[in-house]
Amino acid sequence: MWQYWVSCEMSMPVGKTAVAIHQPNFFPWLGYFNKIMYADAFVVLDNVQFAKTGGTWSNRVRLMVNGRAGWVTMPVVRAYHGVRLIREMRIGGTAWRTALLQTLRSAYGRAAHFATVFPFLADLINNPTDRLAEYNLAALRALTGALRLDPAKLIVGSTQGAGGKGTDLLITMVRAVGGTAYLCGCDATEYQQDGQFVAGGIELIWQYFRHPVYRQGNRGEFTAGLSIIDALMNCGFEETRALVLSSQPSLAADRLFETARLLQPRP
Repeated sequence: MWQYWVSCEMSMPVGKTAVAIHQPNFFPWLGYFNKIMYADAFVVLDNVQFAKTGGTWSNRVRLMVNGRAGWVTMPVVRAYHGVRLIREMRIGGTAWRTALLQTLRSAYGRAAHFATVFPFLADLINNPTDRLAEYNLAALRALTGALRLDPAKLIVGSTQGAGGKGTDLLITMVRAVGGTAYLCGCDATEYQQDGQFVAGGIELIWQYFRHPVYRQGNRGEFTAGLSIIDALMNCGFEETRALVLSSQPSLAADRLFETARLLQPRP
Protein backbone atom coordinates (compact mmCIF):
# COMPACT_ATOMS: atom_id res chain seq x y z
CA MET A 1 0.00 0.00 0.00
CA TRP A 2 2.76 2.43 0.82
CA GLN A 3 6.51 2.73 0.84
CA TYR A 4 8.85 5.16 2.55
CA TRP A 5 12.37 6.50 2.76
CA VAL A 6 14.16 6.64 6.09
CA SER A 7 16.91 9.14 6.86
CA CYS A 8 18.74 8.25 10.05
CA GLU A 9 22.44 9.01 9.82
CA MET A 10 22.65 8.98 13.62
CA SER A 11 20.03 8.15 16.23
CA MET A 12 18.43 10.72 18.48
CA PRO A 13 20.87 11.69 21.26
CA VAL A 14 20.33 9.89 24.54
CA GLY A 15 19.66 11.95 27.65
CA LYS A 16 18.47 15.04 25.80
CA THR A 17 15.08 16.72 26.24
CA ALA A 18 14.16 17.66 22.68
CA VAL A 19 11.73 20.53 22.12
CA ALA A 20 10.00 21.33 18.83
CA ILE A 21 8.30 24.68 18.26
CA HIS A 22 5.74 25.38 15.57
CA GLN A 23 2.85 27.69 14.86
CA PRO A 24 -0.63 26.12 15.16
CA ASN A 25 -1.11 24.92 11.58
CA PHE A 26 -4.43 24.14 9.92
CA PHE A 27 -4.72 20.34 9.44
CA PRO A 28 -0.97 20.15 8.68
CA TRP A 29 1.12 17.67 6.72
CA LEU A 30 2.73 14.44 7.91
CA GLY A 31 6.03 16.12 8.79
CA TYR A 32 4.33 18.23 11.47
CA PHE A 33 3.18 15.10 13.30
CA ASN A 34 6.59 13.50 12.82
CA LYS A 35 7.98 16.37 14.91
CA ILE A 36 5.33 15.79 17.57
CA MET A 37 6.26 12.11 17.68
CA TYR A 38 9.98 12.62 18.18
CA ALA A 39 9.89 15.70 20.41
CA ASP A 40 9.68 15.40 24.18
CA ALA A 41 7.71 18.66 24.21
CA PHE A 42 6.02 20.41 21.29
CA VAL A 43 5.33 24.12 21.76
CA VAL A 44 2.38 25.46 19.77
CA LEU A 45 3.61 28.98 19.08
CA ASP A 46 0.49 31.12 19.27
CA ASN A 47 2.27 34.21 20.63
CA VAL A 48 3.89 35.45 17.40
CA GLN A 49 2.52 37.80 14.75
CA PHE A 50 0.03 36.55 12.18
CA ALA A 51 0.95 37.62 8.66
CA LYS A 52 -0.94 40.79 7.76
CA THR A 53 -1.50 39.78 4.14
CA GLY A 54 -1.74 36.51 2.25
CA GLY A 55 -2.45 33.04 3.51
CA THR A 56 -0.33 31.11 5.98
CA TRP A 57 -0.17 27.47 7.05
CA SER A 58 -2.25 28.55 10.05
CA ASN A 59 -5.32 29.06 7.89
CA ARG A 60 -4.80 27.12 4.68
CA VAL A 61 -3.45 23.79 3.44
CA ARG A 62 -3.38 21.72 0.26
CA LEU A 63 -5.62 18.75 -0.48
CA MET A 64 -6.16 16.62 -3.57
CA VAL A 65 -9.06 18.38 -5.30
CA ASN A 66 -10.32 17.32 -8.75
CA GLY A 67 -7.29 15.13 -9.23
CA ARG A 68 -4.69 17.78 -8.41
CA ALA A 69 -3.31 19.59 -5.38
CA GLY A 70 -5.45 22.59 -4.46
CA TRP A 71 -5.71 25.01 -1.55
CA VAL A 72 -8.47 24.96 1.04
CA THR A 73 -8.68 28.01 3.28
CA MET A 74 -10.12 28.98 6.63
CA PRO A 75 -11.10 32.66 6.25
CA VAL A 76 -9.85 35.05 8.91
CA VAL A 77 -11.01 38.48 10.02
CA ARG A 78 -8.57 41.08 8.70
CA ALA A 79 -10.53 44.22 9.63
CA TYR A 80 -8.07 45.46 12.23
CA HIS A 81 -5.32 48.02 12.52
CA GLY A 82 -1.70 47.30 13.31
CA VAL A 83 -0.69 43.71 13.99
CA ARG A 84 -2.22 40.78 15.82
CA LEU A 85 -0.75 37.69 17.39
CA ILE A 86 -1.96 34.32 16.19
CA ARG A 87 -3.87 33.80 19.44
CA GLU A 88 -5.76 37.05 18.78
CA MET A 89 -6.94 36.10 15.28
CA ARG A 90 -10.61 35.45 14.63
CA ILE A 91 -12.12 33.07 12.08
CA GLY A 92 -14.25 34.78 9.45
CA GLY A 93 -17.79 33.43 9.17
CA THR A 94 -19.12 29.88 9.29
CA ALA A 95 -20.07 28.93 5.71
CA TRP A 96 -16.53 27.74 4.95
CA ARG A 97 -17.02 24.74 7.24
CA THR A 98 -19.91 23.43 5.14
CA ALA A 99 -17.94 24.12 1.97
CA LEU A 100 -14.89 22.26 3.27
CA LEU A 101 -16.97 19.23 4.23
CA GLN A 102 -18.49 19.18 0.76
CA THR A 103 -15.01 19.41 -0.76
CA LEU A 104 -13.95 16.38 1.28
CA ARG A 105 -17.01 14.42 0.15
CA SER A 106 -16.33 15.23 -3.49
CA ALA A 107 -12.58 14.71 -3.36
CA TYR A 108 -12.38 11.66 -1.11
CA GLY A 109 -15.83 10.06 -1.20
CA ARG A 110 -14.37 6.98 -2.91
CA ALA A 111 -11.20 6.84 -0.81
CA ALA A 112 -10.51 3.57 0.98
CA HIS A 113 -11.04 4.96 4.49
CA PHE A 114 -13.59 7.71 3.88
CA ALA A 115 -16.33 5.96 5.89
CA THR A 116 -14.29 5.93 9.11
CA VAL A 117 -12.23 9.10 8.68
CA PHE A 118 -14.88 11.55 7.48
CA PRO A 119 -17.07 11.50 10.65
CA PHE A 120 -13.96 12.06 12.79
CA LEU A 121 -12.87 15.03 10.65
CA ALA A 122 -16.39 16.44 10.47
CA ASP A 123 -16.44 16.82 14.26
CA LEU A 124 -13.15 18.74 14.14
CA ILE A 125 -14.16 20.94 11.22
CA ASN A 126 -17.47 21.82 12.86
CA ASN A 127 -15.77 23.12 16.01
CA PRO A 128 -17.81 26.32 16.62
CA THR A 129 -15.06 28.48 18.14
CA ASP A 130 -14.18 31.66 16.26
CA ARG A 131 -10.60 31.74 17.59
CA LEU A 132 -8.08 30.48 15.05
CA ALA A 133 -5.46 29.23 17.53
CA GLU A 134 -8.05 27.49 19.70
CA TYR A 135 -9.59 25.83 16.62
CA ASN A 136 -6.27 24.54 15.28
CA LEU A 137 -5.04 23.41 18.69
CA ALA A 138 -8.22 21.37 19.26
CA ALA A 139 -7.74 19.68 15.89
CA LEU A 140 -4.05 19.02 16.56
CA ARG A 141 -4.81 17.43 19.92
CA ALA A 142 -7.51 15.22 18.44
CA LEU A 143 -5.37 14.14 15.49
CA THR A 144 -2.39 13.46 17.76
CA GLY A 145 -4.56 11.24 19.94
CA ALA A 146 -6.08 9.44 16.95
CA LEU A 147 -2.57 8.59 15.73
CA ARG A 148 -1.73 7.16 19.18
CA LEU A 149 0.83 9.87 19.82
CA ASP A 150 0.84 11.86 23.08
CA PRO A 151 -1.36 15.01 23.10
CA ALA A 152 0.15 15.94 26.49
CA LYS A 153 3.31 16.95 24.61
CA LEU A 154 1.47 19.94 23.14
CA ILE A 155 2.22 23.09 25.13
CA VAL A 156 0.64 26.44 24.32
CA GLY A 157 3.39 29.01 23.83
CA SER A 158 1.48 31.96 25.30
CA THR A 159 1.25 30.15 28.66
CA GLN A 160 5.02 30.07 29.15
CA GLY A 161 5.85 33.75 29.60
CA ALA A 162 8.74 33.50 27.15
CA GLY A 163 9.85 36.74 25.50
CA GLY A 164 12.10 37.81 22.65
CA LYS A 165 11.99 37.58 18.87
CA GLY A 166 13.39 35.21 16.28
CA THR A 167 16.08 32.88 17.59
CA ASP A 168 16.02 34.54 21.01
CA LEU A 169 12.36 33.58 21.41
CA LEU A 170 13.05 29.98 20.35
CA ILE A 171 15.89 29.63 22.86
CA THR A 172 13.83 31.19 25.64
CA MET A 173 10.92 28.86 24.84
CA VAL A 174 13.11 25.75 24.83
CA ARG A 175 14.44 26.68 28.27
CA ALA A 176 10.95 27.57 29.57
CA VAL A 177 9.70 24.03 29.00
CA GLY A 178 12.85 22.37 30.35
CA GLY A 179 14.48 21.52 27.04
CA THR A 180 18.15 20.84 26.40
CA ALA A 181 17.89 20.34 22.63
CA TYR A 182 15.91 21.97 19.82
CA LEU A 183 14.32 19.81 17.11
CA CYS A 184 14.16 21.87 13.92
CA GLY A 185 13.36 21.36 10.25
CA CYS A 186 15.93 21.33 7.47
CA ASP A 187 14.83 24.77 6.23
CA ALA A 188 15.28 26.36 9.66
CA THR A 189 18.59 27.96 8.64
CA GLU A 190 16.54 30.50 6.70
CA TYR A 191 15.28 32.13 9.90
CA GLN A 192 17.31 30.91 12.90
CA GLN A 193 20.86 31.57 14.05
CA ASP A 194 22.42 28.18 14.79
CA GLY A 195 25.37 29.69 16.66
CA GLN A 196 23.10 31.23 19.28
CA PHE A 197 21.75 27.80 20.22
CA VAL A 198 25.25 26.36 20.49
CA ALA A 199 26.46 29.30 22.56
CA GLY A 200 23.45 28.88 24.84
CA GLY A 201 24.20 25.21 25.47
CA ILE A 202 21.22 23.96 23.48
CA GLU A 203 21.89 21.11 21.07
CA LEU A 204 20.37 21.20 17.59
CA ILE A 205 18.61 18.11 16.26
CA TRP A 206 17.60 18.18 12.59
CA GLN A 207 14.38 16.59 11.48
CA TYR A 208 15.48 15.58 7.96
CA PHE A 209 11.96 14.38 7.21
CA ARG A 210 11.77 12.19 4.11
CA HIS A 211 8.24 12.28 2.83
CA PRO A 212 6.72 8.78 2.58
CA VAL A 213 4.98 7.72 -0.62
CA TYR A 214 1.54 6.13 -0.39
CA ARG A 215 -1.30 5.40 -2.78
CA GLN A 216 -3.37 8.54 -3.48
CA GLY A 217 -6.55 7.06 -4.87
CA ASN A 218 -6.04 5.97 -8.47
CA ARG A 219 -3.39 8.58 -9.28
CA GLY A 220 -0.12 7.29 -10.65
CA GLU A 221 1.98 10.33 -9.73
CA PHE A 222 2.42 11.05 -6.03
CA THR A 223 2.04 14.58 -4.63
CA ALA A 224 3.91 15.26 -1.39
CA GLY A 225 3.21 17.88 1.25
CA LEU A 226 -0.58 17.62 1.40
CA SER A 227 -2.64 17.85 4.57
CA ILE A 228 -2.63 14.77 6.78
CA ILE A 229 -6.28 14.51 5.72
CA ASP A 230 -5.08 13.05 2.40
CA ALA A 231 -3.12 10.27 4.11
CA LEU A 232 -5.94 9.50 6.52
CA MET A 233 -8.49 9.17 3.73
CA ASN A 234 -6.28 6.90 1.65
CA CYS A 235 -4.47 4.92 4.36
CA GLY A 236 -6.56 5.08 7.54
CA PHE A 237 -5.38 5.85 11.06
CA GLU A 238 -2.97 2.96 11.64
CA GLU A 239 -1.11 3.21 8.33
CA THR A 240 -0.95 6.99 8.66
CA ARG A 241 0.65 6.51 12.07
CA ALA A 242 3.28 4.30 10.40
CA LEU A 243 3.88 7.00 7.78
CA VAL A 244 4.41 9.58 10.52
CA LEU A 245 6.95 7.34 12.27
CA SER A 246 8.82 6.44 9.08
CA SER A 247 11.54 9.11 9.25
CA GLN A 248 13.54 9.58 12.44
CA PRO A 249 15.31 12.89 13.24
CA SER A 250 19.07 12.81 13.47
CA LEU A 251 22.33 14.55 14.11
CA ALA A 252 23.56 14.23 10.52
CA ALA A 253 27.28 14.34 9.85
CA ASP A 254 27.26 17.69 8.06
CA ARG A 255 25.43 19.30 10.95
CA LEU A 256 27.86 17.80 13.46
CA PHE A 257 30.76 19.37 11.59
CA GLU A 258 28.94 22.70 11.53
CA THR A 259 28.28 22.50 15.27
CA ALA A 260 31.95 21.76 15.88
CA ARG A 261 32.90 24.78 13.80
CA LEU A 262 30.57 27.03 15.77
CA LEU A 263 32.13 25.82 19.02
CA GLN A 264 35.63 26.76 17.91
CA PRO A 265 37.01 29.79 19.80
CA ARG A 266 36.95 33.04 17.84
CA PRO A 267 40.32 34.69 17.03
